[in-house]
Amino acid sequence: MSEKEKALPRREFIRNSGAALGAAGAAVVMSGSAEAAMTKPDDNSTGDYQETEHVKTYYELARF
Repeated sequence: MSEKEKALPRREFIRNSGAALGAAGAAVVMSGSAEAAMTKPDDNSTGDYQETEHVKTYYELARF
């Protein structure tokens, strides 16, 4: 076999594996966003700011 005949299957393999990785990555991203859209927030959480002890400590150290 000549060098060109050996190189062609390797290039096809690399090209195909790159396409497969791209498709797999897109599938992971799509499944993650669909899952996030389906989950409901907890009923107990209001999403409001909560001043906890570590926040108070930060404010004291930063002198706010």
